[in-house]
Amino acid sequence: MIEELRHFLLIVQHGTFTEAAKRSHLSQPALSASIRRLEEYMGARLLDRGRHGASATAAGTALLPHAKAALAAIEGGLRRVGEVEGLRVGEVRIGAGATATTYLLPKILPKFRRKYPAIKFLLREGYALDIRAEVLAGELDLGIVSHEGDDFWRDDELILVASPKLQLKGAGYLTFPDGSTTRELLHRHFGEVDIVMELAGIAAVKGNVRAGMGKALISRSAVAADLKSGKLVEVPTRKTPIRRKIFLVHRGVARLPPATAALRLAILGSDEK
Repeated sequence: MIEELRHFLLIVQHGTFTEAAKRSHLSQPALSASIRRLEEYMGARLLDRGRHGASATAAGTALLPHAKAALAAIEGGLRRVGEVEGLRVGEVRIGAGATATTYLLPKILPKFRRKYPAIKFLLREGYALDIRAEVLAGELDLGIVSHEGDDFWRDDELILVASPKLQLKGAGYLTFPDGSTTRELLHRHFGEVDIVMELAGIAAVKGNVRAGMGKALISRSAVAADLKSGKLVEVPTRKTPIRRKIFLVHRGVARLPPATAALRLAILGSDEK
């Protein structure tokens, strides 16, 4: 029933049999037959199929989290079997915030890749709460988050930066959407400031700050090169630097796939402190 469960999840995710058939490289009749087998096995109708697409029935909605968990467990088992022979194959599924994915991990992953060239990476950028949830759900093997976690990795500093040409008096702030750690720390330490621009990516924040749109609270690691080149300047304030701790999160060292366990050690043992 593994493939049938996979087909069921694709239909729920994409909302139509047509798109799910494309994603699974099946004809629509073959996909429909797969769903019929699953419904017969479960003893219930799992999908409502209408003119505007397909959606899960009440029974299908009840099955959904268990189907995801079952596939995650099977895929985890397959990866473990494939990785035990000297990490000649394998995949690392890791999630982290913008600073880690853009500025910290690129200093570590290439060296790890040279040592284990067959390992593939799924690197997902997201907010800490989402990363934690995906690790707990088995959708990611390892997460890098701030505040608290399973393994302390390093300290990070947030500083206030601006363009050297910006008139600081009355200048507003650029920041990330609600849900980001940096946005939460900005409001905690600076109060209800004037947000003139909200951006999802760290590169976009830096680019607009360099252009003179306003000030931004951002990791020192992310702006080190800009400060050195003079494209940005650190704005002096008694409220910064704001120090935060960065941790690795997982579901237990013993449950890590071999490739992820090796990467965990590489991160914790790196010089990126």
